[in-house]
Amino acid sequence: MSVGMPIRRIWPAPASPPLDDAELTALYGRAQDPHLRVNFVASLDGAVTLDGYSAGLSGEPDKRVFGLLRMLCDGLVVAAGTLRHEGYRAVRLSAPRRAWRREHGLAEYPTLVVVSGSLALDPGQAAFADAPVRPVVLTTATATPPPGLTDVADLVRVGTETVDLTAGLAELRRRGLGQLLCEGGPHLFGALTAADLVDELCLTVAPLLAGAGPGRITAGEAGAARPLPLRHVLAADDGVLILRHARDEAAATPAGAAPAA
Repeated sequence: MSVGMPIRRIWPAPASPPLDDAELTALYGRAQDPHLRVNFVASLDGAVTLDGYSAGLSGEPDKRVFGLLRMLCDGLVVAAGTLRHEGYRAVRLSAPRRAWRREHGLAEYPTLVVVSGSLALDPGQAAFADAPVRPVVLTTATATPPPGLTDVADLVRVGTETVDLTAGLAELRRRGLGQLLCEGGPHLFGALTAADLVDELCLTVAPLLAGAGPGRITAGEAGAARPLPLRHVLAADDGVLILRHARDEAAATPAGAAPAA
């Protein structure tokens, strides 16, 4: 069934009835091959935050898709700065979504993956201390962990001065985390783009102007342009647009029925 505010597909092949969670899940699916999906929300004028936080841009439709994308992934990748600033809690799912994952041969919860070159992390943060699955931290060869971090997370050292994201993703896939969802922040997105590791971008566009000040969804050194074709456009009744861009449409496969919550 549908939950909350209706979401409709408006491109391609517009479907007038609201999409339920099973239909939304099938639209996103899980790729046949290892896949990195990035998920962001932005204002009409490109801001990544409102009053300093992404939550100010995110409404009920965005959160609904946000939850389904977490349900579909094997690993949830986030930069250490975003983890701290946004106050990440443990990555947990509702009982119906955990059941859906079991039915599809997945672990009950995705694994949290934190990218941190300095290891300036608090092992007492709920994202680590209350995690249902032991998180993984991608870091450098020389970074020194704070006391207690190795008690609550696995350190994967890739790169010397900076985290080698190509090697890091290869190690995650070796561990069985083939379907990765990145939730930012902008510098991590920029680095993944520069390394040509992004297979898909899911972008929610909030119908407001944030004005000057906030940064964009991507940051860092300039790199080559990367084509990423549009695959679908969804719209919610409050004017929010939900876009999906991906390299290869054939890579995405329906993921079956999804729970309502």
